[in-house]
Amino acid sequence: MKTLPLIVLALAAAFQPALASTAEAENFLKQSVDRVVAIAKASPDSLTLEKKITPVLLNVISFDAMTRRAVGPGWRQFTAPEREEAVRLFTKLIIRTYSNRFTPGELPEIDYRSATSPEPGRVEVNTTTTYKGSKYGVVYRLESKEGAPWRITDIVIEGVSMIANYRTQLDTQFKSGGAAAVISSLQKSLAARNP
Repeated sequence: MKTLPLIVLALAAAFQPALASTAEAENFLKQSVDRVVAIAKASPDSLTLEKKITPVLLNVISFDAMTRRAVGPGWRQFTAPEREEAVRLFTKLIIRTYSNRFTPGELPEIDYRSATSPEPGRVEVNTTTTYKGSKYGVVYRLESKEGAPWRITDIVIEGVSMIANYRTQLDTQFKSGGAAAVISSLQKSLAARNP
């Protein structure tokens, strides 16, 4: 009987780091979203928003990880300059796409529902986001490796992963023309979203 309290304490101690990291990731996300919303509130148009939000998102999102995962297995065949260019273009595309969907004066309301840690160094934060009168289930996936700061590595909206969505497009491009085709596709997508 005396061993039962010791087992309970040992289990509680084992789960403490996971709970702490989950709370830390959730706080990081909330603070980051608050900063983005404040910038959006003060931005009169999408071009201003894109300029002001870029430095914030560069410190919040791991665009390297997102680009690598969006390209998929073909990423290993990219040269270092091709990887750098793909990350640069993908970063601009994501930020511009977000900025173009923003309507001045319309701010999202975000209800943070729960955060879970599927494995050490990974946290998923579930939210319900209301924007322009519509509600969306949004899950933010965050990672922190070896004590590095938390970064968003994927966003799942209504069950559709942003990374998986882009991988469908970019993997097809890679299979048809390698890294050059992926870079060309990103350039065209970015040009199509020019303000």
